[in-house]
Amino acid sequence: MSERLYVFDTTLRDGEQVPGCQLTTVEKLEVARMLERLGVDVIEAGFPVSSPGDFNSVVEISKVLTQPVVCALTRGVKEDIDVAVDALQFAKRKRIHTGLGTSDYHIRYKFNSTRDEILERSIEATKYAKHFVEDVEFYCEDAGRTDNEYLARVVEAVIKAGATVVNIPDTTGYCMPDEFGAKIAYLKEHVTGIDKVILSCHCHNDLGMATANTLQAVMNGVRQVEVTINGVGERAGNTALEEIVMALRCRKEIGVDTNIQAKHIYAASRIVSNLMNMPIQMNKAIVGRNAFSHSSGIHQDGVLKNHSTYEIIDPKDVGVDPNTILLTARSGRAALRHRLQTLGFKVDDDRMLSLYKDFLDLADKKRYIDDDDLRLLLGVDRNKDKAIVVEYLNVISGKNVDHTAELGLIVKGEKKVGKATGNGPVDASINALKSILGLNMILREFTIQSISKGSNDVGKVHMQVEYEGRIYFGFGANTDIVEASLEAYIDAVNKFI
Repeated sequence: MSERLYVFDTTLRDGEQVPGCQLTTVEKLEVARMLERLGVDVIEAGFPVSSPGDFNSVVEISKVLTQPVVCALTRGVKEDIDVAVDALQFAKRKRIHTGLGTSDYHIRYKFNSTRDEILERSIEATKYAKHFVEDVEFYCEDAGRTDNEYLARVVEAVIKAGATVVNIPDTTGYCMPDEFGAKIAYLKEHVTGIDKVILSCHCHNDLGMATANTLQAVMNGVRQVEVTINGVGERAGNTALEEIVMALRCRKEIGVDTNIQAKHIYAASRIVSNLMNMPIQMNKAIVGRNAFSHSSGIHQDGVLKNHSTYEIIDPKDVGVDPNTILLTARSGRAALRHRLQTLGFKVDDDRMLSLYKDFLDLADKKRYIDDDDLRLLLGVDRNKDKAIVVEYLNVISGKNVDHTAELGLIVKGEKKVGKATGNGPVDASINALKSILGLNMILREFTIQSISKGSNDVGKVHMQVEYEGRIYFGFGANTDIVEASLEAYIDAVNKFI
């Protein structure tokens, strides 16, 4: 019988720290409910002291969840802990996640302190949090670069102070797998009382080692893994939930398993990608579009005879339906609703009316509609009620002609028209927008990504627009790349108008 491994999901905290991927409270609730269906044990709902929005999200998530532990992150200071306690007041099962940096890099340069002072502050923070909740998790930030002997002292001290979970993060993604596994083994051997707590790990992917490091930690005694859907997170991201869950299912000899309902993995992946406007790389393990694709004739022949010849995971086990109904302009609402439900989206009748119209408009431009197209349609449908809405766009472009754009907008209910030239159709369209709004905006980044194949492809555009010294992120998607670019620019502008 496999030992139990607890899954601590930090998509809504660490994952949401990705620039441009911030979620509203309503969107966070949608993700939280999906994580509950997935079977996650602990949901880190946010960092309450960081902003009123984060505080409110933790409050609202606490109200709706019944099964998972709701966790709030804090620094190892009383003010943070007090705010977290208030945010968690409605949680059925609650945890405070507090801690301090323990590496010499953090002690010297971040805190301008000493090892002994950090040790005392760690004890104080743990004891203070314990006054309010029974379940206290302590993190030793940058444990990956912390001297093992000192790390063991801190871990032992916070266990004595009342910690129920101790988190060993590879905060900078610095460790090699054997090195990180050995660090966990050292703690298991040298820390008195470590058998009384759950040892956790939180790995980052700066060197592409997050999953490998996490698996090594599990094989050396960690019984909680801190992960995110699709591996989203700061810099190069975090350990991907789906990779750890399925690695343990495939390699049963490890003898450890989770309570994750893997059939919901694909739906969870798509919901997070859609809400965060963060594409999933095509060759991403488990959830990428190519994860179960075979182009080689030899591979195709083998899979058709028996999928296990080239697939170590049955696609159905993670919620991927290999026999997807093909959606075209002739598909009805029932087929569309069925596919949306398969992807994990619940759409009411009123929303279905407008969504089906958008679906038909796109299907007329493409031969068939795939899952990524549906996620884009849902995003377009959700973003309609904005201060600026495009009424029409006419562009003249070609060789040896002036690139000209005429743009009609509805700005806060008022119709406005602008016309401008540029060094291309996209530049002309943006200049027309600027002429209407009269704002000093600077385009800092412009990225175009194809999501399928062919000349009728949907293009996704991500932009960074600077206004009054701040950067705003925008997203657009359309079969016309000029329209997609204008949508992305307006999406950014809508965030400060």
